[in-house]
Formats: sequence, C-alpha cells, structure tokens
Amino acid sequence: MKYFIVAGEASGDLHASNLMKALKEEDPAAEFAFFGGDLMLAQGGRLIKHYRELAFMGFIPVLLNLRTILKNMKICQKEILNFNPDRLILVDYPGFNLKIAKYVHTHTDIPVYYYISPKVWAWKEYRVKSFKKYVDRMFCILPFEVDFFKKHNYKVEYVGNPTVDAVADYFDKNASDTKELFYKENNLDCKPIVALLAGSRRQEIKDNLPHMLESIKKYDDYQFVIAGAPGIETDYYQQYISAYSCRVVFGQTYRLLRYADLALVTSGTATLETALFRVPQVVCYKTPIPQIVYWVFKNVLHTKYISLVNLIADKEIVQELFSKFFSVEAIRKEVDRLLNDESYKAKMIEGYDKVISILGQPGASSCAAKKMLDK
Repeated sequence: MKYFIVAGEASGDLHASNLMKALKEEDPAAEFAFFGGDLMLAQGGRLIKHYRELAFMGFIPVLLNLRTILKNMKICQKEILNFNPDRLILVDYPGFNLKIAKYVHTHTDIPVYYYISPKVWAWKEYRVKSFKKYVDRMFCILPFEVDFFKKHNYKVEYVGNPTVDAVADYFDKNASDTKELFYKENNLDCKPIVALLAGSRRQEIKDNLPHMLESIKKYDDYQFVIAGAPGIETDYYQQYISAYSCRVVFGQTYRLLRYADLALVTSGTATLETALFRVPQVVCYKTPIPQIVYWVFKNVLHTKYISLVNLIADKEIVQELFSKFFSVEAIRKEVDRLLNDESYKAKMIEGYDKVISILGQPGASSCAAKKMLDK
C-alpha cells in the first residue's frame, strides 16, 4: 500500500520513522511520500518537504511566515492528490495537519489517520469537533486520552507509548554497558550523579539551568552532569556553567539517566523518560510573569498537572515547581528531601511503577501499524 505521512517537528520525525519501520514489517510493499525529516528519509520513500521548512511556532513567527505556510499547505495538498495514497497519516502538529485533514476528507475518499493526538485535553478543546469531522481514526499514545475523547463521543485507540519503546530499545542495545565505563568515557568523578535536563531550546536552558545549578551547588558529595540538547553547542552551556563544577554530555541522555541518583527536569517528555528509568526527580520550569502564567494554568488550561508523570497517574507523583512555585529555595528543599528521606523517595518510585503499569508493554509503533492496515 501507499502511505503519505505529514510530520512537522523533530519529535514527529522520530515517531513517524519508527512507524514507517513497523509498517514495512507488516507491509513489505509499502511506499512512502512525506513531509518530515532525516529519520523518516532513512526509512525510504520520497521526502517532499523537510520539517525545518514548516516549523513556525508562536503567533508572531506564524504571522510573519504566513505566505510560506500557505504555500507549503498547497504543495502538501497537491502532492497528496498526485500520490493518491491508501492511507494519509498525520503526526501531531495540529495547526497544519488539521487543515490538511479537512481538505483531504472533503475532496477525496482517502482514509485520514492521526497518529499521536495533539494535546487538546490541555487547551483548544474545540479542536475535537474537527477531529470528529475530518479524521477517520485517531491513534493515541497517552492512556488518559481515551477517556478524554470518550466524553466527546469520539472513539480513539490507545496503541502504547513510543517512549516506553525507546527506553526498552536502549536497554536491549546496551545491556553490557556499566557505570564504570560511562564514568571513564566521560571523565567523570567517582561520585553519585545529579542529572540536569534543562530543556531542548536555548530559552529553556537560559531560564532554567542557572537556577538548577545554584540550587544544588552545596552538595559536595555529588557531581552534576548536564544532558546536552541536540543542536545546542558546548559553548552555549559554558556561559552558564563556568562558575560551577559540572560536565555536559551530548547524545547520552538515556545513559545519563541510567546511572543518575537524582534528576532536575524541565517539563515535557523528559519527565516521563526519567520516570521510566526510575530516577527520583524534581520538575522545575521557570516562566515569565509567573503569577499571570499560574492564573492562566488554573483558569484557562484544562489540566491539573504539567508533567506527563502526574498526568498519566492522575495524581501528584513528582513535585512540579513552575511559575509562582519556581525558586532556588524550593528546588533545594525538594532535592534535600529526595536525597535524605528514603520513605519519600520510595513513594515516588512506587508512583513511577504505577505509571509504567498504566502505559503497558513496548510495541506502540508495531501496534499502530497493525491497526492502520486493518480495513
């Protein structure tokens, strides 16, 4: 069969590439055309537009690049019609993909599948109406999304979580690795590790990393290791770490979490990855105008938590120090508790185990591929 896939971000490129691999295992004759990235290209098929040409985030960048966005949308529509796929698969990226879904559903008989639901449960809940109208099947990677969409009389399918797959794959491929080897290869001291996952964007790193470092500088019995983000050069980190004794490692986030005793983590997928490695964590995320941001969170967003760990468990497993709760003192207090209160730490690990149980076994990409081949 022929598959046209649209992924507009780096994370979408990763998840779509794994889905493509699974589709080829189920359908050896699979043909692909796509908007995506290098990981998808490595799976074969025709790359029409790279996601770097699509990724405009925020009101002002979108407004300034509106002509380019509309042009890309026209190109996507034309390419879908020319390719005439058996399945159109849209991966997250709702601003662009929902418009493509509407066009294809309205003008063709091509089945429209959505893989990885946008976070409409947090905000823009009105978009559910568009999903119901223009998307034939929705495949979700967060268990609670099934109940959310059920309230809107929209049946969706949970296929498992790709992050569970990624962590399981890491352990399969690195079973022989050791802490001693990790320390040696990265010139680390013989001390327990506090891992710092300060975000993937420059602004996140700028906002969070200095406060993280300041909050833990008194812990002389530990060493501090930063998970370097892809695309961020070493020199960018140096301006923040020159006054502290710490290291930056690149391309080794999972390896770092495997051997860490504690992690300070910004919100996002990293909080879930940290939980899957069963590392005690403090979720800390600095925001501008914190009082207003917190008001928006409480009164506009439709979610109780910001971290995936707490969202999946539907209760507080990890402390979320964001907006008005974010401070060096608050972070330090939580670090102290996790390092010195064994029962408190054990309760967090018990919460992780509940989350792991809820997520289920690895195999999200394979499960999704099988379902997409169903009539």
